[in-house]
Amino acid sequence: MPELPEVETVVRDLRPLLVGRSFQTANVGELSLRRKWDVDWNEKLIGRSVVSIQRRGKWITLHFNDGPWLLVHLGMTGQFTVNAAAEPLPDHTHLRFGLSGRADELRFRDVRRFGSFDLFTVRAQLEAFLDARLGPEPFAVDPKYFQKKLSGTVRPLKAALLDQSLIAGVGNIYADEALFAAQLHPSTRANDLTAKQCERLRMAVETVLIKAIEGRGSTIRDYIGGSGLRGTFQNEFTAYGRTGEPCVRCETPIEVLRIAGRSSHFCPKCQVANE
Repeated sequence: MPELPEVETVVRDLRPLLVGRSFQTANVGELSLRRKWDVDWNEKLIGRSVVSIQRRGKWITLHFNDGPWLLVHLGMTGQFTVNAAAEPLPDHTHLRFGLSGRADELRFRDVRRFGSFDLFTVRAQLEAFLDARLGPEPFAVDPKYFQKKLSGTVRPLKAALLDQSLIAGVGNIYADEALFAAQLHPSTRANDLTAKQCERLRMAVETVLIKAIEGRGSTIRDYIGGSGLRGTFQNEFTAYGRTGEPCVRCETPIEVLRIAGRSSHFCPKCQVANE
């Protein structure tokens, strides 16, 4: 599933291609996404120009002039790109929006169809929807907030980091990478961390995500940015997906275990669980 760095890359790619341009047409495929596209949305979007495109957690918001906000989630395999209208249409393309100004279109392709679209006509409703599901962005998070949230749960650190209401945007890949950077075992109970360890983890999350954004995210299977380019951060993984490979610090083979239903990769020597 695309995580914060991948979604941020899509937004940054799409921003110069969409802002100031209007939706001229909307073509909806026969198969529904996680939620069915409401045909009434077409009249609310056609003819309106994109004022801004932003990211909140793993969600994308497009704001249109005089009103609506289109909320997009890429799901597990969603690709949100601008392509030449004459370019052959790939399989599993479920939505297409013709754009003003040039012969290209905004396309949403999703093999597994877990992606979703929602339309909000009132900004407060959009913000309430997101705030009910998401904690703060992981950049410059207040250290006291972070420590309080971790000290208030007995869940393993890996499970806590995956909780979008605690901190927004972190998923399986970057939780593993941040825990490795902070030298913390993924199964350590969150409330067992010292204040120093909490701060080390908070900084590791931020540093890892910034580096991943600089690398345009991680392409493992389906992910591509809004311009169609792949990510490169997968070439810099220190823990995720490296089972059996030598640790970049101590050369101990990386191990994997299941936590909160997800594979968790770690170095058994560098990341020792608190006693």
